[in-house]
Amino acid sequence: MCGIAGIINFNNATPDPALIRRMTDCMAHRGPDAAGLYSDGPAALGHLRLSIIDLSSAANQPFTDASGRYVMVFNGEMYNYNEVRSLLEGYPFRTSGDTEVLLAAYVKWGPDCLMHFRGMFAFAIWDKEERELFVARDRMGVKPLYYFIDQDRLIFASEVRGILATGLVRRKINEKALLDYFSYQSIGYPYSMIEGILQLEAGSWAKIRDGKMVKKVYWDVTTFSGKGGPADAGAAAGFDLSDKQKVQGKIRELMLQSVERRLVSDVPVGAFLSGGIDSSAIVGLMAEAGSARPNTFTISFTEKEYDESGYADLIAKKFNTHHNTVLLKPTVFLDELTAGLDAMDTPSGDGINTYVVSKEIARQGMRVALSGVGGDELFAGYSYFSFYPKLQRRKWIWNLPRGLRSLVADSLLHGPGSGRKERIRQILKAPSCAIEEVYPVLRQVLTPRTIDRLLSAADPHFSTALRQDLEAKAGNLEKMPLLSQVSAAEYLGYTQHTLLKDTDQMSMAVSLEVREPFFDQDLVEFVLAVPDQIKTPAYPKSLLVESLKPLLPDEIVFRKKQGFVFPWNDWIKKELYGFCDAHIKKMAQRPFIDGDALLRHWEDFLRGDKEIRWMEVWLFVVLEYWLEKNDIG
Repeated sequence: MCGIAGIINFNNATPDPALIRRMTDCMAHRGPDAAGLYSDGPAALGHLRLSIIDLSSAANQPFTDASGRYVMVFNGEMYNYNEVRSLLEGYPFRTSGDTEVLLAAYVKWGPDCLMHFRGMFAFAIWDKEERELFVARDRMGVKPLYYFIDQDRLIFASEVRGILATGLVRRKINEKALLDYFSYQSIGYPYSMIEGILQLEAGSWAKIRDGKMVKKVYWDVTTFSGKGGPADAGAAAGFDLSDKQKVQGKIRELMLQSVERRLVSDVPVGAFLSGGIDSSAIVGLMAEAGSARPNTFTISFTEKEYDESGYADLIAKKFNTHHNTVLLKPTVFLDELTAGLDAMDTPSGDGINTYVVSKEIARQGMRVALSGVGGDELFAGYSYFSFYPKLQRRKWIWNLPRGLRSLVADSLLHGPGSGRKERIRQILKAPSCAIEEVYPVLRQVLTPRTIDRLLSAADPHFSTALRQDLEAKAGNLEKMPLLSQVSAAEYLGYTQHTLLKDTDQMSMAVSLEVREPFFDQDLVEFVLAVPDQIKTPAYPKSLLVESLKPLLPDEIVFRKKQGFVFPWNDWIKKELYGFCDAHIKKMAQRPFIDGDALLRHWEDFLRGDKEIRWMEVWLFVVLEYWLEKNDIG
């Protein structure tokens, strides 16, 4: 796991190496083991290394191929590099890791090399002869890549702050991104919070030559093969998906394969263990797949309402792990608040939990940890997975005249529970109950009505990046099983832009590599093709549990789900009141905010208005902190 950076000048002038050093210096947390710089002609590349595979200095980057023509910087891991290496007979390898395999694969196959890779990655390859840069990201979007391009140059980096460090990009807020941020606590492709800085989409590559960029999507969660319809592609191609036992057997096989892949490392690998279904499944499969006892880590609390360590202890004993329990007070999240906010490369309403847990595991000497994130998204673990099929059984409602639906919808505006009613109102007023209409509403933090009230810059005609993406893929989505439609929407929305982004920025802030087995390409492709009659949960994530039987004990499967749910509502009103009040009042002075409306919103929250959730004020606090920290005008 690493950090990458680069500048390509379109006027053929050699970039100032000092700019690359500035970029890597501000991302030093991503790679404390080695730093490298390459400069030649119009290109300059920088790299920061967190050594995981092939710890020798020969594998340091930027890395040049055997011919001397190609130079690469690479962030991430290719788990199946030994398999790919076996296909590259005749290449004169001089290292034993995945970096050289990736570059050799590109030399042989060009962009088609991506079809061979199983891993998480963002990389850039400079072709010295053609004066062309090739960049790519992994399918699920685990590893980030940001870029800025104008008529003079291309600048790219693993973090937004890396690009800002050059001083070549104006520190101006992208007001169009505000709608995404306040709607979904993060920003979707291709935008960022800085005007002009963009995100390369997951599952895509780009070539930059002579000042022009050509992009291509090589993998899409709604199609896989690009032919439309996941049942005809990927790991499910030709499989009898009507046979439940065979489906369960295949899921177990793919889960084990995914975990085995993510154990590839030349340093010890640990695991987050909460005692829930997902993390327990990962630890159980680690014990089955690995030759060594798994290293497991649990965060324990003295307050019983937060503590899950008893369940984690049960799993640790069952699988004979090297178990570590880290005792914390819930208030450590307050103590670490500013450090967590400082770690945010891009503003997010979530992530503090991930930062605190990652920091504690890193303190124990771990560099790699497996995580159970993604199980809910893949195996229908959230409540709206059951809500969406119920809605489809009532789709006749959308055949009623729109005026009648609007009349019923508007009657929901008042009385208790108006926040939930506002979401139902939006769905009733939508032209249909298709996933592209429903999912963006279900995942909202602030509703459009609230955003319109609090933001003076709100454009009623501007659509969020998430909605645009879902609408563009509506034809593919409707071919999928209903539960898989929700999963695909999750991947295109919350998963990519909040969950994975927060996991990357918060774990890398403490030089910890997190690997997520539930985001394995082959596993995802297969499970999304499974029909609803097999996947519909009889109890939480029953398809996953039954596929892994007898791996998980009943005490884990049927316990009440907890998770990190801390009293932020009270903390904001008490311990964090001064911090939040100061930042809310500064935010109220921003030109894109209706200051009076925001201050009333804040006062209503403090008075106990139950219709205002803590996240609906916290987003403003986080954004103001981030803008000040990064000197954004």
